[in-house]
Amino acid sequence: MNRIIAIANQKGGVGKTTTAINLAAGLAGRHRKVLAIDIDPQGNMTSGLGIAKNDDDKNIYSVLCGDCEAADAVVKTEVKRLDLLPSHVDLAGAEIELIDRPRREYLLKEQAASLLSEYDYVIIDCPPALSILTINALTTANTVLVPIQCEFYALEGLSQLIHTIDLVKDRLNPELSIEGVVFTMFDSRTNLSQQVVDNVRDHLDQHIYRTVIPRNVRLAEAPSFGQPIQLYDKRSSGAMAYDALAKEVDKRKL
Repeated sequence: MNRIIAIANQKGGVGKTTTAINLAAGLAGRHRKVLAIDIDPQGNMTSGLGIAKNDDDKNIYSVLCGDCEAADAVVKTEVKRLDLLPSHVDLAGAEIELIDRPRREYLLKEQAASLLSEYDYVIIDCPPALSILTINALTTANTVLVPIQCEFYALEGLSQLIHTIDLVKDRLNPELSIEGVVFTMFDSRTNLSQQVVDNVRDHLDQHIYRTVIPRNVRLAEAPSFGQPIQLYDKRSSGAMAYDALAKEVDKRKL
């Protein structure tokens, strides 16, 4: 059985898309066949994988609307074994446009069902909001991976996200569970980062990955070149961290 992992956190700026891009690339580097789905209207995962946004009428928006088959919207990336279902700016209006659609919470799951089964992993980059798009991602996924930035307000909004995940599990997707939490933007030069890690580990009753993603300049630069860190600078601390996270995710038995 394949694993469908939604990368979600309603708080912006926590490294959500960076984690989605580089975890997907890391898993592909472990000889897994991976599909990345960008269901965030901002389309940062799409551009971060070197695909031009909004240039084609075949994308995740047209799939959700039933205007094209999911398989027809998939594009190849520079990374071997990593495909992408790209975003589109029109997703921003999906909340209103899809409001009258029957079973609107299941559109992604139903429209892409045959495609999803072809991959070992499906990584879904969610919007930084608890919208109908996020609900579609959670209804489709097996698990949710939550990136948490190593800052003072790290747990802000996390309880609401966990509550939403519990509601989706109860009402829409009984198979859904929390994959775990990964710490991002860790700065070893400050005491605060370590304090945040220790505090979360003491108070959060969820699986926490051992791999911690460092604050890294090369990691921040990579998206502007349309490449995951593994292509942009495979020797950087960011690349090594995401490869280690991919190894942890791949070896974990849920």
